[in-house]
Amino acid sequence: MNFNGKRWIRSRRRRCILISLAVFLFIVLLFVILGVTVFRVREATTTVNSVKLGGFKAGFNLPNLGVDLNVTLDLDLTAHNPNHASFRYGESSAELFYKGSQVGEAAIPPGQINAGGSERMNVSVTIFAGRLIGDSALYNDVLSGSLVFQTTTRIPGRVSVLGIFKHHIVTYSSCDVTVNVSSRTADNSNCRYRAKL
Repeated sequence: MNFNGKRWIRSRRRRCILISLAVFLFIVLLFVILGVTVFRVREATTTVNSVKLGGFKAGFNLPNLGVDLNVTLDLDLTAHNPNHASFRYGESSAELFYKGSQVGEAAIPPGQINAGGSERMNVSVTIFAGRLIGDSALYNDVLSGSLVFQTTTRIPGRVSVLGIFKHHIVTYSSCDVTVNVSSRTADNSNCRYRAKL
C-alpha cells in the first residue's frame, strides 16, 4: 500500500468520525430543544366541579347535653393533565376542616391520567363527630343554621417525558363550603387551586 492509499484511508476514517459526531450532536440538540419546548412539563390541575351534601343529620341530644352530628360531603373532582406524557399520581387525600381543626378525611386511590387527558374522581368525606362535640362554636353554628367547612385535596404525582425527564408535580385545591342546617344542603362553595412543580 502506498502513501496516498494510507492518507485516503485516514481521511475517510476522519470523515466518518466527524459525520458520526455531527449526527450525535444533532440528535442531542434535537432532544434538548424538544425537552425545552414541546415536552416542557406543565402544571397538572385539580378542580372541584361540585360539592354536595351526601348525608346530614344534626340535632340536640338532651339526655347527654350534646349535639348529634353526622355529615358526609361528596366532592366531584377533575384532575387534568396538559402534558405530552402521562401523569401518575400516588395515594392522595381529601381532608375536611372545621374552624381550622381537621374533622374528616378520605383517601384518593392512586391512578394515571393519559397525556392531555382528564379524570373525574368522586370522593366522600365523612366527619369525625367525636372531634366536633367538644367545640363550643359548633353549638352556636347549629343554632344559627349554617356550618362552614373547608375541604382540601392534595394529589402528588410524576410526569415522565420520554422516560428521561422526570418531574414531580403536586396539585392542591381548597374550598370553603357552607352547609345549611335547615335545608340540609351545601349552599355555596368558594374554591382555590394551585400546583407545585
